[in-house]
Amino acid sequence: MNRIIRTRVEALGYNFISPEYIPAGKDEYYLRNEQAGDISRFRPLTAAEIQALESNGNTSDNWTNVLVSHLFDPALVQQCKFYGLVRIGKMEAVYLQFHDVRLQAGLYSSTIISCDIGDYNVVNNVNYLSHYVLGEEVILVNINEMEVSDHAKFGNGIVKEGEKESVRIWLELCNENAGRSVMPFDGMQTGDAWLWTRYRSDKVLMDKFREFTEKKFDNLRGYYGTVGDRTVIKNTRIVKDVRIGSDGYVKGANKLKNLTINSSAESATQIGEGVELVNGIIGFGCRVFYGVKAVRFILASHSQLKYGARLINSFLGDNSTISCCEVLNSLIFPAHEQHHNNSFLCASAILGQSNVAAGATIGSNHNSRGADGELIAGRGFWPGLCVSLKHNSRFASYTLLAKGDFPAELDVRIPFTLVSNDVSRNRLTMMPAYWFMYNMYALARNAGKYNGRDKRSFRNQYLEYDYLAPDSVNEMLRALDTFREAVGEALSLKAAKKQTALRKKENGTLALDKRKNLDKLEILLTGVEHSTRKVQLVKVTQAYHLFRDYIVFYGISQLLELAEREKPAGFAALLELLGDPQLDEWTNIGSQLMPVAEADTLLSNIREGRINSWDEVHDYYHSCSDHYLLSKARHAIAALLHVQGISIGELTVGLLRQYISSAVSTREYITTAIYESRAKDYKNPFRMMVYNSTEEMETVVGALADNTFILQQQEELFAFRTRTTTLLGLLGPESQPKMSKNKTVSGKIPGGTTVKKTKTR
Repeated sequence: MNRIIRTRVEALGYNFISPEYIPAGKDEYYLRNEQAGDISRFRPLTAAEIQALESNGNTSDNWTNVLVSHLFDPALVQQCKFYGLVRIGKMEAVYLQFHDVRLQAGLYSSTIISCDIGDYNVVNNVNYLSHYVLGEEVILVNINEMEVSDHAKFGNGIVKEGEKESVRIWLELCNENAGRSVMPFDGMQTGDAWLWTRYRSDKVLMDKFREFTEKKFDNLRGYYGTVGDRTVIKNTRIVKDVRIGSDGYVKGANKLKNLTINSSAESATQIGEGVELVNGIIGFGCRVFYGVKAVRFILASHSQLKYGARLINSFLGDNSTISCCEVLNSLIFPAHEQHHNNSFLCASAILGQSNVAAGATIGSNHNSRGADGELIAGRGFWPGLCVSLKHNSRFASYTLLAKGDFPAELDVRIPFTLVSNDVSRNRLTMMPAYWFMYNMYALARNAGKYNGRDKRSFRNQYLEYDYLAPDSVNEMLRALDTFREAVGEALSLKAAKKQTALRKKENGTLALDKRKNLDKLEILLTGVEHSTRKVQLVKVTQAYHLFRDYIVFYGISQLLELAEREKPAGFAALLELLGDPQLDEWTNIGSQLMPVAEADTLLSNIREGRINSWDEVHDYYHSCSDHYLLSKARHAIAALLHVQGISIGELTVGLLRQYISSAVSTREYITTAIYESRAKDYKNPFRMMVYNSTEEMETVVGALADNTFILQQQEELFAFRTRTTTLLGLLGPESQPKMSKNKTVSGKIPGGTTVKKTKTR
């Protein structure tokens, strides 16, 4: 039976907060007055104004509770019903225009209950407007219901005084069984959600995260909804328990409930037709249009949901777009793209710059007795058309999955790899460095595209978009060891000789260094697929040397950046800037890369009470961002030195000149590979057959010679050569720094093996 409560009309608009929840010495308006600002500017109506209002068809339960500004024109209030304390700002005979809509300022044909109406507002045909504080030049037109409850939480995962714990909103991220749930809050960053979903056995840390969230808010009842200056809401059905910032635009939404919608003049948020949003936080500069359904979600700044997308129990990172498809129980780092109606993403942590193609089903989550599987994919994850994956699975950075139904769980640890399900031979095939060999155009273009799409007004957190960065390069370093071991094992099997693991690796290294043709050698990996079938590596020699070349290129590129920022006086000063570079392990915290040691310090500071709020956590992120580029440069040089087998103490001007020359060659290769990977589209007869001539094709898709990205890359190659020439001039003549005798040089590939040599000079 529906519970209908019948009360005398004199009570309508009053007792918003139950008496037991009002602090001693306060009234039911104490929080509202704090939100409304200066209330001394309001005055009672005059008798003449009351008479004019009534003659215009307006009514009030008590005209003494309708207060107005000194600048008030009763002719601009018509056919309205007022209940409770209503305060009305300045009114003049002006109209407000937004796009092509022009409306006279004033209050028309609306029911208004206990609200503050800002200066020069339009409230027209709002059937029910209750307990809102409106800013200046707000336009509300054709709204069925717009109200706030006394226990409104505006999408935050908090509980108000007198409420049961069961009403708290949790986001069930990364796993359908709620085992990694987090409490959402306005201002939550992707890194916060990532940290909270990890370390679940660390009760102290979990308790701290909960404490930080609850400290951001009080449990008081009676907060009003707010609508910021110049926000427009029109032709919308239900707005309940919603807080929206300035310069927002809502048109044609079906239902908005329990939300914080961040918006500002610099980063305005828009919500469009047919949208239904419940229990969420929406960041600055977002776009939500055309039939979107989202429940229990966070949409980080400058992200978009469009064309019927469904986002449930998920966090979508900054500068991302989801259209049409369904995403459940997922944590998605910034710069994610997913556009197709028949793609599905569930119970996954996607660590940034990803693109999910049509027909991809990242949700085969029922291969255990409970729907409790998970998937983790590094930056640049790209599952191709109609890919189906099993949980649990894990993927290194820039993994590309070819079209196919992958029958078992996968653990792909080699980055930049094309993974194919070879049904005809019943094996899994892996081609490392596929992007470098065959699709440099897409790889390089995406890096620039993501950076260009980063619309954040304040970039105080450094989000990494480059494909060569500490996370991917560490994976490449580990992959080099994997190649040596796999080739050594294959050679041993072919020779039918029993050898130690060290001897196998040495043989593999020798074969790879000599660029032996290994195409006819069956090179296999173990621990990649949860099955008994073979997993084969192909084009290993090419990948091995490309990885080495790109690591050197990464090192010199970052050295160039460092030299241009810091302007050292010479080689010695440059070495001083580098210090003692180490191959540290790095982690990805919401697309902010951070040495594991720094992340561990953050967690220790939280556990031990040296960091006591989410704001302080964010300050730590920003502090790490401030020195990220220096840390990245030191990591890049450490990686370069590692593949060259020397220490920083052995680095000479002569060697550095060699590495610079190698980096220039790699940059030339990249530029050529970018051109050739795009040129293939112009030489493919099956692409050309739909055109009557080359001229028609170029008219439709553009001429290859005019491709702006390729032209940009050629310019960047020229600039790179110029920059390296400047760096060479900085280094001066070759010199050999003195080294102590019997110096031990050691290093460790993060997550890999230790390298140790003794040099005597």
